[in-house]
Amino acid sequence: MKAVVLREHGEVDTLTYETDYPKPVIEPGKVIIKVKATSLNYHDIFTVHGMPGIKIPMPVVPGLDVAGVVDEIGEGVTGVNVGDRVLVNPLNSDFHLMGEVMDGGLAEFSLVEAGQIIPLPDSVSFAEAAALPVAYGTAYRMIVGKNAVKAGDKVLVLGASGGVGTASVLLAKQLGAYVVAAVGSDEKGQKLLEYGADEYFNYREIGIDKWTRENVGKPSRSSTETGFDVVVNNTGGDTWHPTLKSTKLGGTILVCGATAGFDPKEDLRYIWSFELKVQGSNGFAREDIEALVNLVATEDFHPVVDSIVSLEEAAGALARLEGRGVTGKVVIAPWGDEK
Repeated sequence: MKAVVLREHGEVDTLTYETDYPKPVIEPGKVIIKVKATSLNYHDIFTVHGMPGIKIPMPVVPGLDVAGVVDEIGEGVTGVNVGDRVLVNPLNSDFHLMGEVMDGGLAEFSLVEAGQIIPLPDSVSFAEAAALPVAYGTAYRMIVGKNAVKAGDKVLVLGASGGVGTASVLLAKQLGAYVVAAVGSDEKGQKLLEYGADEYFNYREIGIDKWTRENVGKPSRSSTETGFDVVVNNTGGDTWHPTLKSTKLGGTILVCGATAGFDPKEDLRYIWSFELKVQGSNGFAREDIEALVNLVATEDFHPVVDSIVSLEEAAGALARLEGRGVTGKVVIAPWGDEK
C-alpha cells in the first residue's frame, strides 16, 4: 500500500513516501480501516525528531487522527460491519498512540483495536472528523471538560492559528466568551476573525502583556475588572512570563502543552499576588471525541481545515506546519476522497 514512513529520526524531509509498504494483516479483536482522511499534528513533528524517554519502533507510519471505513474485521469483533464510517480514538487500550508506537493514518490502510472505533454519522465528513481527535479533543477537555470558560469571560488564546488554538477559539466563542487571538501575522489574524475571534493582535509586533495593558487593562490586585479572565497557553517558552502578567486577579491560565518550551522563566509572585489558577489538562478522552462528533453533527460547529492534500504531499505539508504556515488543520486524503 501507499504510505508515508519514518525510518530514522531527523528533520521532516526524513519521511519517505512509499508505494509498497506492507498492508496491515488482520488480527483478532481488531479491524482494518481504509483511511479516507487523517490530519497532521505538531506531535507528528516530535515523533520525526525523536522524544526523550519515548522509543519509536522503526519503521513507523505517523498520523494520530484516522477517519475512514471499516475494510476488514478480526475474529471476535462484534457490532461492527464492513463499510461502516468510523473515527478512531488515537489511544488504544494500552494508552499507546497511533502513529507513534504503532502505525498511524498516513497510509491507505490502518490496523486498530475494535474498541478504538467511534461511529461517524453521515452528516460529518471524513475531513472534519479527522480534524477532531487530538487537537479539538485536547481543547475540548481543557475548556469544556474543566468548566474553565463561561459566557462573558474575556479569553486570550495564544498560538491561536494552530490546531488546538483554533479549536480553543471556536469552543470559547460557542460558550459565549469574548475571544482575543494572538497570532504571528495579520493574515492569520484576519482568518481568525472570520472563524469567530472578536479581536486579534500580532505578537511579533507587540508583546502579549503590553497589548493586554493597552486594550484590556493592566491586572490589578484590588480589582477583577482588568486583565483576562482566562488565558489559553499551550505554547510555554517565552510566552509564559507575559501570560502571568496578563491574567486578572483570580483568573485562570489553561495549559495543555508547551510547543515553544517546557521550562520557561517563572515568577511565582504573580501567582500568589493575583491569586491565579493554573489549570493543567492532559490530552483527551474518548468521551471528548464523541462529544465533538455530536457537536459537528448537530450544531453549527465546524473545525478549521487549512487545506486537504494527497498522501504524496504529506511531508511537505508537515514542513509547512513546522514553519507555522498553517491556520487550523491540514488534512491528508490517501484515496483522494475525503467526503
